[in-house]
Amino acid sequence: MDPYLLSRAVSELGELLRVNSAMLVTAESCTGGLLASTLTDTPGSSDWFAGSVVAYSNSVKQNVLGVPESVLEQHGAVSEACVLAMADGVIRTLGADYSVAISGVAGPSGGSPDKPVGTVWMAWAWPGGSRARLYNFQGSRDQVKHQSVVAAINGLLGAVR
Repeated sequence: MDPYLLSRAVSELGELLRVNSAMLVTAESCTGGLLASTLTDTPGSSDWFAGSVVAYSNSVKQNVLGVPESVLEQHGAVSEACVLAMADGVIRTLGADYSVAISGVAGPSGGSPDKPVGTVWMAWAWPGGSRARLYNFQGSRDQVKHQSVVAAINGLLGAVR
């Protein structure tokens, strides 16, 4: 996405959250904080963005976000079950109304036949609901991370609208 359009999307998201007196938190694995950085590039984001947990390791997913060990053992970190638990866990941990969680394989290594490079799971949680979605992005590590950020913001816009 064009940087200008991304900035406009974040501004729209922030305004929707602000109007609703709602707060947002993020739980990021493969994006390593890029989403939180993108959100906080917007002036006034402290009105609607509370914080982020960069849960790169499984131990942080478990110990900070409360992802059950059984989820990681049975499904892995790059799974629907994991990101749904991350999205709920970050709301519980940081206290907010909305969240997004991202876990994937950004590459260039680390992929497998079941989860090739570019496989990214995301989950969004909001008062009374949540949903997850699987993405298969193409390109370099940076491209996968940036595509993930754009998808996360678009998903948040859908949840907040």
